[in-house]
Amino acid sequence: MTSSLHTSALTSLPLLARGKVRDNYAVGEDRILMVATDRLSAFDVIMGEPIPGKGELLTQMALFWFGKLGHLCPNHLTGELPESVVASGETGQVLGRSMLVKRLKPIPVEAVVRGYLAGSGWKEYQENQSVCGVMLPAGLSNAAKLPEPIYTPAAKAAVGEHDENITFERTVAMIGPSLAAQIRDLSIAIYKEAAAIALTKGLIIADTKFEFGLDGEGRLVLMDEVLTPDSSRYWPVEGYEAAFRQGENPPSYDKQFVRDWLEQARINGKPWDKTPPSPRLPQEVITRTAAKYREALERLTG
Repeated sequence: MTSSLHTSALTSLPLLARGKVRDNYAVGEDRILMVATDRLSAFDVIMGEPIPGKGELLTQMALFWFGKLGHLCPNHLTGELPESVVASGETGQVLGRSMLVKRLKPIPVEAVVRGYLAGSGWKEYQENQSVCGVMLPAGLSNAAKLPEPIYTPAAKAAVGEHDENITFERTVAMIGPSLAAQIRDLSIAIYKEAAAIALTKGLIIADTKFEFGLDGEGRLVLMDEVLTPDSSRYWPVEGYEAAFRQGENPPSYDKQFVRDWLEQARINGKPWDKTPPSPRLPQEVITRTAAKYREALERLTG
């Protein structure tokens, strides 16, 4: 692993945008260099401390999945080496943590698929037995496997804002019935295939979100990251049954460890209000979070 990179600073390419984790640079008119930094966001706030190696792990995991899922849907990779488009003195910021991708017209819908009841889905189910307008059977408990995966889209928010869960009907109004249905059906197909692959490695993908764009010919293309611990809830198979029986969330391979610590963190003696600035992460939390990301990749690709 290279040293930590909280924020990239390439001067050989124009900066397009900094997201929660990725810094995007323009490469001509038709390509984007996506640099996955070691930043971590929790509760939509970017932490001040990087998680060493996280950007590389996310990139390797996304590349693994793009390779497995290409027969279902085209993706945004160009196949070119990311380090080929930056100045020689800047390759250290790019190597191992970047993707050189096609520039697409992004679709403003987060395609969320849930195979298990967890997180905001479990909260909503307890209130009205449905998730994002999808009615579910009565009597389900936290972390329950759903009879069939469900599609529960969200509207993409600006950086620092919360994505908003919406109904499928709302996506139809936003992008039209044909595209909305295509994204729904494709997202469920991708999730099912990925979940089956992950299960052979002892991993449960409880839920995930995909992002899509349109290319110049109007084709639907899978973009951004895919099936990483930042965009998906991974549970180890061996911890699932015991947690489920107790109605608890199984231990996850994501930033839940950071979230749990932040929930009890104090700033000036008061609970953190989930607005910037965030509490300073202790070294133990950073180290254990980095280990979780690494373990997920090693189990998946090992």
